[in-house]
Amino acid sequence: MDLRNIAIIAHVDHGKTTLVNQLLKCSGTFRENEKLQDRAMDSNDIERERGITILAKTTSIMYKNTKINILDTPGHADFGGEVERIMRMVDGCLLLVDAFEGTMPQTRFVLKKAIEANVKPIVVINKVDRPNANPQKAVDEVLALFIELGAPDSFLDFKVAYTSALNGTSSLNSNPASQKPGMDPIFDLILSEIPAPKVDPNGKLQFQVCLLDYNDYVGRMGIGRIQRGTIHVNEMVSCARLDGTTKSFKVLKIIGYYGLKKIEIEEASAGEIVAIAGLTDINVGETICENGLYDPLPPLHIDEPTLQMTFGTNSSPFSGQDGKLLTARKIEERLFKEREKDVSLKVERVTNTESWIVSGRGELHLGILIENMRREGFELEVSRPKVIIKEIDGKKCEPYEDLSVEVPNDYVGDIMTSLGSRDAELIDMTSDDNNTKINYVIPSRGLIGFVTNFLTLTKGYGIISHTFKEYRPCKDKIIGERQIGVLVATDKGSATPYAIQHIEDRGIMFISPTTEVYEGMIVGENKYDTDLAVNVCLTKNLTNQRSANKDQTVVLKTPRKMSLEACLDYINSDELVEITPKTYRMRKKILNTAERKKWEAKNKLQ
Repeated sequence: MDLRNIAIIAHVDHGKTTLVNQLLKCSGTFRENEKLQDRAMDSNDIERERGITILAKTTSIMYKNTKINILDTPGHADFGGEVERIMRMVDGCLLLVDAFEGTMPQTRFVLKKAIEANVKPIVVINKVDRPNANPQKAVDEVLALFIELGAPDSFLDFKVAYTSALNGTSSLNSNPASQKPGMDPIFDLILSEIPAPKVDPNGKLQFQVCLLDYNDYVGRMGIGRIQRGTIHVNEMVSCARLDGTTKSFKVLKIIGYYGLKKIEIEEASAGEIVAIAGLTDINVGETICENGLYDPLPPLHIDEPTLQMTFGTNSSPFSGQDGKLLTARKIEERLFKEREKDVSLKVERVTNTESWIVSGRGELHLGILIENMRREGFELEVSRPKVIIKEIDGKKCEPYEDLSVEVPNDYVGDIMTSLGSRDAELIDMTSDDNNTKINYVIPSRGLIGFVTNFLTLTKGYGIISHTFKEYRPCKDKIIGERQIGVLVATDKGSATPYAIQHIEDRGIMFISPTTEVYEGMIVGENKYDTDLAVNVCLTKNLTNQRSANKDQTVVLKTPRKMSLEACLDYINSDELVEITPKTYRMRKKILNTAERKKWEAKNKLQ
């Protein structure tokens, strides 16, 4: 059987998963009466809700007697490490570019990984049906990017297909009018331009783990491409460990992929992409060989975490009201289980505490973990994210990122002022009649809390993207901390309209009447740069002339709704976010008002 292994790479939201949907539909993988839901490859609820791919997915289709294994990769920078490893499993890729937006920072990142791995892309210009789309300009930008990244001459003569993945049409012509139903032009390019796997089916077994999966019945599974030989269920094999040792184990399961299904198979040969179970502590980069042999493939690079947060058991007065999973043992089990399948995640128990330092690739990476735990019934509290400092050549260094923003011209001044306060370095700026695109280099800590601020400043019309650049020496200055104070509750109880009415002129409220609060809980934002203790539970003293019914006529402003990401972005280092299955609450680490004021006074003197 003829075989092709390809990856689909792109900037976030350029249409990878939608394109995979259409490839599945048009290949005949599904029956005519079989319904294929939108974003079928995004298997969990968060992926569907947010419209992003979080984890790499594998599928396969049949086209003209050729099996095509397709890996749908994440487009967000926080999950970019998977893209790099996937390049070791494929022989070609589809580089998807939005016909309107053109190349973006993450386009540069994924293309660089493909070039470094010598994986030649086919360029697919998507969304050609969009108003103001400019497919030819997008192609020109891709060519310029190839040259900038030092691609070999053979890569510069890339093939181009044009598509509207949403509509299920494609063409080899840039004119949108030439679009026809189906994906045949893309399929034919895959068969003609991407070579079959360069493997040795008759050699001794060699299979490198590039991704991990986890199953409650068999534990951790290693996903990769068989580079040499054949592997069978119940066969004894050896794992060449990263520390130079070997460990023998029995292959319990081999999982293959067809359509959206995972299928147990008895054997797999060189070139196939499969998952193998049997070694519960197998790691990315390790090589499975014939039993008794140590014959590893070159090691894989795994992106180091750049951001960390402290996770702890919920210590608020409302602990245990919403969730069922709140003990240190349950939280620790869950965190270490997540580490089993996510090699970019690190978990470290803080000695003599019920807290853990959890390190990941960015706010989204850790935010997704928190949201999953919340939906599973956990209660916990988390700290403000902070960057991981490294010592390089005897100097403390912090991560920096390439940042790209595209905003309506009316908002350029506000955005540049905000980024200037976060120590961002302007690289270049281009404008047209409506929008301005600005590129920066910024310390990663300057981005903490900026996304929410950015969306507010641009009223949701801006586009922002960033990707890791390098480590640079630390600057001895505070960057990214919230500069404005908060309103902090002084009492436990139910918020009243009477109290909120008299506090509203002090700032912006985060709560509404009847919200249950406790001392130390953040209930709003102050106008000024200092925190203000307020009693939101205050009730009106009743007289013969005044009745409680008067409160019903009070008209209050709509409170600001805070999402999980907004809360994580908002808090400062002396604050926490309390997370339960039903809600998020921001609070001070020190809840007692008097004790907190003593602590603040002491720290001002230092």
